[in-house]
Amino acid sequence: MQITQIDGLSAQCEARGSLRKVSLFMLRDEVPSVGDYVMVSMEQAVRQVSAEEAQLTWDLYDQILAEMGPA
Repeated sequence: MQITQIDGLSAQCEARGSLRKVSLFMLRDEVPSVGDYVMVSMEQAVRQVSAEEAQLTWDLYDQILAEMGPA
């Protein structure tokens, strides 16, 4: 997810039109900036990722969904 706004150790993040409030507590030693990408689990940012890594992850996710076919 990409960080769109930061308020202390909380961030507003966006991915594919979905907005989430995410805790940055686990990244407090190296707090990311607006525009950075983070991997999110259970509403917690668990690590920063590059834009390229974020795009690759979404591409792989799309490929898995395409191979699974309609639900």
